[in-house]
Amino acid sequence: MSYFLANLVLALVWWKATGRPEPEPAGVGFVVGYVVLWWLQPVLGRSSYFRKLPAALMLALVFAYELVVSSIRVAWAVLAPRTRCRPGVVAVPLDAATDAEITLLANLLTLTPGTLSLDVSPDRRTLHVHAMFLDDADALCAGIKGRFERRILELLR
Repeated sequence: MSYFLANLVLALVWWKATGRPEPEPAGVGFVVGYVVLWWLQPVLGRSSYFRKLPAALMLALVFAYELVVSSIRVAWAVLAPRTRCRPGVVAVPLDAATDAEITLLANLLTLTPGTLSLDVSPDRRTLHVHAMFLDDADALCAGIKGRFERRILELLR
């Protein structure tokens, strides 16, 4: 049984043991189950689960933060009397190599207001991104690589 499935089972057992129908005990049970499984690693065997779950949570938090900040920025640009949009297309060099890594990066960028993934080069080494606010192309590339691509690679590799 995978560690994630075992963690879900432990969370469900904890939730049912509390006898409360609210979802909060399930979250607490998931955290308790994670700690128990981490302690039992020497007995059950090592797993990348304990590295990948925090990476997935960090990617989700970074995406949520970017989603809120960019939504506010786009809303302000729409509502402000004088817009400061400087749209442009930038070529982002990719360290991501697999279809899953490139697809996840492109989708997260497209879901973030103000950016849109346009195309991947035929050699799959460059992602073309349209940005609504392109003040500095190098800073945009560095932000994409540092905030999204690095965390995606941590999660999927």
